[in-house]
Amino acid sequence: MTTGYWTQLDAPVGRLLLTADADGALSSLSVPGQKGGLTVRSAGDDRRQDAGPFRAAADQLAAYFAGELKEFQLPLSPHGTEFRQRVWAALDEVPYGSTVTYGQIAARIGASRAAVRAVGGAIGANPLLIVRPCHRVIGADGSMTGYAGGVERKVWLLTLEGALAA
Repeated sequence: MTTGYWTQLDAPVGRLLLTADADGALSSLSVPGQKGGLTVRSAGDDRRQDAGPFRAAADQLAAYFAGELKEFQLPLSPHGTEFRQRVWAALDEVPYGSTVTYGQIAARIGASRAAVRAVGGAIGANPLLIVRPCHRVIGADGSMTGYAGGVERKVWLLTLEGALAA
């Protein structure tokens, strides 16, 4: 029995690996070399390769990379703790073309200042790169701190969105 689907898409940031649950809701989006990201081998363990469930995601990603889409409208099904889900929901509220700090995300979810490291861990565990915009989170000093997809991709995405000068 198939528990979901997977496919790959070519993109300006590399070949994307997408997975979806049995209902077709996007459960992950990984980039090549991503820290903690899925690989074709791990994605295919209990999923079937099928591009069909990813048509809307493919269209929206193409429009995003063309600079024509600012907000994704896709059914999502990421797996994570309640704390991670709160952090990820706060990421969804960061507007296209802007950035926030880890401390600001912590404040948005009502976490204490001491919880900033845990917030950073939740952001780093985001299974939906690009779609759930963890690339918009920067260091308190404006630095391009960690991004599971690589800092060069983070800079590329922020430049695409106009948050950084080209």
